[in-house]
Amino acid sequence: MELRIRGERAVLAGPGGEQAREVDPHKLAIGADLAQALHEWARVASAVSAGSGAEAGAVVSQRGRQLAGRLASVMGTTVRFVDPVTGADTVVEPPPSPREGAPGRKFVQTVLGPPGPPGEPTPWLTGLTVSAFIAAVVVVAMLALASTLARETSGWLALVASVVVTAGITPSLWLIRRTPILRWAAYGAAGGVVIAWVGVLVIAF
Repeated sequence: MELRIRGERAVLAGPGGEQAREVDPHKLAIGADLAQALHEWARVASAVSAGSGAEAGAVVSQRGRQLAGRLASVMGTTVRFVDPVTGADTVVEPPPSPREGAPGRKFVQTVLGPPGPPGEPTPWLTGLTVSAFIAAVVVVAMLALASTLARETSGWLALVASVVVTAGITPSLWLIRRTPILRWAAYGAAGGVVIAWVGVLVIAF
């Protein structure tokens, strides 16, 4: 697919410039913003190609390559950009799919959920620190509740109270398990509940 201009409009053409079609956000599903940006660039490129300085031509060429990259990303296909100033052809490849990551990264994302917004590194040190702190708080709280109830009433009541607490927080932990920032608290709370249950069973029986 080739991106070129025709008059003052941006068009997409097949190999060799055959069957050129005007950029239409409805037919191509590229969005009104990108289509408008392409046509604005075509109008400027038409004026620059008619006779302007080298700097203006370089700006038009750079802007055209940027828009070709956006078009390739949105459509998921290779776009051949035909520079209206120099006539040079540039092949722009779409960005790699997120599914093409390493197997280890896929495993981590499957177990722990997506790492966060695209382009942002996963804060492993901070996140795991928060998870450990939340886990410790949950363990202490559940064991304190279970030991108090077992001492003052019975072990069975301590067991029932632990079941109620676990059932109460589980839906909330499930809902935020993939929410940035909050997911680390969910991981810690879930781990704390699992660890606390070992102590609850010892206390109850």
